[in-house]
Amino acid sequence: MGTPQFAADILQGLVDSGFHIVGVVSQPDKEFGRKRTLRPSEVKQKAIDLGIPVITPKKIRLEYEDVLKFEPDLIITSAYGQIVPKQILDYPKYRCINTHGSLLPAYRGGAPIQRCLINGEEKTGMTIMYMNEKMDEGDILYQKELPIDIHDTNSDLFRRLSSLALDMLLEFLPKLFEGDVHPVKQDESLATYAPNLDKEIEHIRFEDDVRKVYDHIRGLLDNPGCYFIMKEKKYKIEKCFFEYSDDVIPNTFRGLEKDYLRLDCVNGYIKVYMIRPEGKNSMDGKSFYNGAGRNLAGEQLG
Repeated sequence: MGTPQFAADILQGLVDSGFHIVGVVSQPDKEFGRKRTLRPSEVKQKAIDLGIPVITPKKIRLEYEDVLKFEPDLIITSAYGQIVPKQILDYPKYRCINTHGSLLPAYRGGAPIQRCLINGEEKTGMTIMYMNEKMDEGDILYQKELPIDIHDTNSDLFRRLSSLALDMLLEFLPKLFEGDVHPVKQDESLATYAPNLDKEIEHIRFEDDVRKVYDHIRGLLDNPGCYFIMKEKKYKIEKCFFEYSDDVIPNTFRGLEKDYLRLDCVNGYIKVYMIRPEGKNSMDGKSFYNGAGRNLAGEQLG
């Protein structure tokens, strides 16, 4: 049971390792683009490619019987996106387990990978846990840490954690089938939360410390993405890093330096290497500056 590419990679790995996947559950198709055409989730598309039956219940708590028709011995969820009801949790012989992209009980919720980057964490990890009717509160079965590199973006960390999750499942599942499991209850006093991202968080502002701004940006690259506003137009940041400096004018576009656009914050500046102006294609910093950007040097960032 899963929805994004993170979960599709795990599905592919389980199939490649010889596990018999009797069925896949994913979120319903979503509208995409100006024509609002329906697009399947990455997990649904992967299931179709692999020839595995797939269902996409709109509300799984009302359509749980369709899941039970698969008669699963074990259910693995990974970034599925709905609370799984008790009727499903109680069915499989080996119960239901979840792969969660944090070191629980830290970062419970729908956006643990993005939020740990936004908050400037130096490490994260993956947790395999028993599922219950609450969000990410089940007993912990297996955990591994993963260091966060200063250059890691949202997309980088998703890929690394997906790979870690698959490795952990391949190590853990034989023990589960043999009954060699040692569940550990989560310490509620250590619980923190990672709520889903809203549209407002995608708007980047530059009145804060440069490292905080950089962490905010990289927590959103490349999906859902982020932008700043200059002279009432949106500019999407697609590749960047940061530099500490005392010679700054916070919240200001300073122009082109070497091969990057300089956006000043407190204690330093963001170096933007790739940018996409509203209504235009992506371009490198130098190309942008040689066009419209030259006339914007010195402008305030909104």
